[in-house]
Amino acid sequence: QVQLVESGGGLVQAGGSLRLSCAASGSIFSINNMGWYRQAPGKQRELVAAITSGGSTNYADSVKGRFTISRENAKNTVYLQLNSPKPEDTAVYYCNAHGVVVTTTPGEQRDYWGQGTQVTVSS
Repeated sequence: QVQLVESGGGLVQAGGSLRLSCAASGSIFSINNMGWYRQAPGKQRELVAAITSGGSTNYADSVKGRFTISRENAKNTVYLQLNSPKPEDTAVYYCNAHGVVVTTTPGEQRDYWGQGTQVTVSS
């Protein structure tokens, strides 16, 4: 079993900053990709940013230049730095781990999700 625990969400004013953290725990051998998704009311869940184990990143066009994703492989932790957030960034942000290998089943890869953390950007 793998659990993703998110922290750092909350209320932030437009133009401020916020840093989200997500730590994966369990008998983890490796994680290929980690990322952040978000879901706003009435909208589909969308990819915000993702990062590979090697550090390659990709971002949604809507956040590029404002948000930064990073990870610490040794800690199985991924971060999302939200700079200059806008009200339209308001959503529940979900941490995702893709291609997780646990020590008990080294031949298998699974995906895991965090429970989500609310980010509200006020104007």
